Amino acid sequence: MSPRHDSGIDALHAALNEVAPGTPLREGLDRIVRAKMGALVVVGDGAEVLSISSGGFLLDAPFSPQRLSELAKMDGAIILAADATRIARANVHMVPEPSIPTSETGTRHRTAERVARHLGTVPVISVSEEMSVLTIYVGASKHVLQEIPRLLEKAGQALQTLGRYKDRLDESVASLSALEVEDLVTLRDVALVLQRSETVRRIADEIETMIIELGVDARLLRLQLDELYGETDDDVALVLRDYLPDDDRHSGDDCVAELGRLTDDDLLDVRIVAALLHFPGGGADLDQPVQPRGYRLLGELPRMNADRIDALINRYGSLPKVLRATAVDLGKVLELDPERAQALKDGLARVAETSILDQYG
Repeated sequence: MSPRHDSGIDALHAALNEVAPGTPLREGLDRIVRAKMGALVVVGDGAEVLSISSGGFLLDAPFSPQRLSELAKMDGAIILAADATRIARANVHMVPEPSIPTSETGTRHRTAERVARHLGTVPVISVSEEMSVLTIYVGASKHVLQEIPRLLEKAGQALQTLGRYKDRLDESVASLSALEVEDLVTLRDVALVLQRSETVRRIADEIETMIIELGVDARLLRLQLDELYGETDDDVALVLRDYLPDDDRHSGDDCVAELGRLTDDDLLDVRIVAALLHFPGGGADLDQPVQPRGYRLLGELPRMNADRIDALINRYGSLPKVLRATAVDLGKVLELDPERAQALKDGLARVAETSILDQYG
């Protein structure tokens, strides 16, 4: 899949990669857990980290799981290089801004959350001595690492859920295709595709996080996710290109970002989703008719490149008008000989027939 780019999510995923099973850092953290010890580990030794560090001693030694677990016997924080290949300092007192809010209760976890919020993108790992729990903080994000068997079980269940919601999305897309051919699309139909695609993306993002956390244990899960998620992002981009108003104020990327910012409750409201398309009246009239430009369905034709699709849409303006055009007219627009123009017309007819049969046949 192509995960949505978000600086907070990207930073968390990078941190999870560092502590995935099979990595030296994870082995060191597991040693600390097995020894029933606690620890505070900062993965980064840049100026911003040192500015809130006090005391301790400079180590600058190659990282090893054994060294990490031995240093955890001291009370202070352990500071690693950003790539976790060296241990920079140990027994350090971290002094983040005290006014930074924290929802944690334990001293070590409160410090870890404040340090992470203060630093922004530097991962901070807290090992609970009493609960034997590993928690990663990155900026405002918090992630509790789970036991591998339990995480594999949850990932399997999430994949089943993704499969069900992907089936619903595919049904909505097939329905949209048939309605486009018949020129019967309403704002509700487009909003429903966007709503279901965003739901699928959110489930896929959760699975993506689990896969990164599982590391080498997630190879099969990765294959399943890629197969299920498929080209969902590309399909959504084409739907938006077909229906967004023709102005420079709202791009497809803007709409995708706005979808991502909706709460789960707002995403369930089709009118709120429809409003993101920025049609006159917002999403108040879900039954208002709309017409696709045709990028998505025209892209299914063989040997139909982007330049030819643009030429047809620039000439006719909408998919229904392209479908009604004669072979002669199509040939003139694309400068095709009569035989190739007729082949294009026949191809359009097949796409239209297939779309209707897939929905009603």
